[in-house]
Amino acid sequence: MRGKQLIFDVLEGKTVERTPWVPYTGAQIANLKGYTAEELFKSADKLYECLIEAEKQYTPDGMPAIFDLQVEAEILGCELTWYKNSPPTVSSHPLSVEFEIPTQVLKETDGRIPLIVEAMKRFKEARPNIAMYGLVCGPFTLASHLRGTSIFMDMYDSEDKVKELINYCEVQVRELAKMYVEAGCDIIAAVDPLVSQISPEMFETFLAEPFSTFFAAMKEINMPSSFFVCGDATKNMEPMCKTKPGCIAIDENVDIVEAKKITDKYDITMSGNMQLTIDMLLGTQQDNQKAALVLMDNLGKKNFILAPGCDVPFDAPAENLIAVGQAVHNPEAVKIALENYVAIDDLPEIELPDYDNLDHVLVEVVTIDSKTCAACGYMVAAANDAAKDIGIDVKVVERSIMYKETLAFANKVGLKNMPSILVNGEIRHVSLIPPVDILKEEILAAKK
Repeated sequence: MRGKQLIFDVLEGKTVERTPWVPYTGAQIANLKGYTAEELFKSADKLYECLIEAEKQYTPDGMPAIFDLQVEAEILGCELTWYKNSPPTVSSHPLSVEFEIPTQVLKETDGRIPLIVEAMKRFKEARPNIAMYGLVCGPFTLASHLRGTSIFMDMYDSEDKVKELINYCEVQVRELAKMYVEAGCDIIAAVDPLVSQISPEMFETFLAEPFSTFFAAMKEINMPSSFFVCGDATKNMEPMCKTKPGCIAIDENVDIVEAKKITDKYDITMSGNMQLTIDMLLGTQQDNQKAALVLMDNLGKKNFILAPGCDVPFDAPAENLIAVGQAVHNPEAVKIALENYVAIDDLPEIELPDYDNLDHVLVEVVTIDSKTCAACGYMVAAANDAAKDIGIDVKVVERSIMYKETLAFANKVGLKNMPSILVNGEIRHVSLIPPVDILKEEILAAKK
């Protein structure tokens, strides 16, 4: 069966002959042709070239044309910091001082939209049987890009203003989604990492209406949709379902078997949730095949799309994604090959800081990677803002699970979800970005 039709059948609630496979390839595909991430995201030719190569090697049923949640933010006035090995990150927030709702409307000629649309059209023509995903930045994350970490306190102090900003952002991403539809995209995904960082009550207050509006607009034009969220979104699974997307995509922080019980109740497809670091970045081909087979066996052939939990890390070996494709297309043969395979635990032994005898307050932010994960970036920013001008000696350290030492650290302190904050070794915030004032109080209280 052709990949695109297979995905359409899953989204329509049909039981299919095999599980569809959608590698969320972003900056990682630059490696296939020897480019940097910055070169990939700034050139239609290089983006198209890498998309074609990724489709050839990874044998997907669908794939995103580009995975960059900063496209809209850049157009609306955010400065970006560019990297060789990851998507760009937002480095300035135009509304951080004056909280005024913008009036600018996204146009087809703005920013990098023309090169993205060009690459989409070319890829669509070359690979019409692959479901092309158009990814837009979710309205809450876009609002956070514009306002900065202050938005988390604003949600308590300036409710109406935050609602107005998020609604403005929803209109902008909806306009970009329509441009991607016209360019040939088969599925539109709203990617909003920060949804995992708020409570269900906050979701209902600020996000239920704009997301419902967005997905209803996609349905009006017969466009399948997906709600893509990173981090531990367990608490918000049901509120997300109520906004009526066609699919919900989650990462490794969520128990996907339990989450699918919720999405099945609403007849919504589940997508995910292969581990980005333990398997895709640091694992072997066999580790990835085994993980894929477990997910396919546990989730079945109805209402499920196999995918990474989020954007594949830049340095993830291509052979690991190739291996997943092999497991998808020929699961029985791969099962036989893996019968005697045993994964090797090669995490290093580490020593924890001597928290009881520190001469400063130590704030540790355990992240996926603050450069690639918006929720992680804003949690690190909140920690730095809280430590600034506080009048005591504070050290803020990011521990990214892109490194084995951090995985060992997380195991040792009993931490299972990222991003999270520890203050002097005590876990304080897990998958919830705290208001800066609250974190500042916790830092001051930890001063001995």
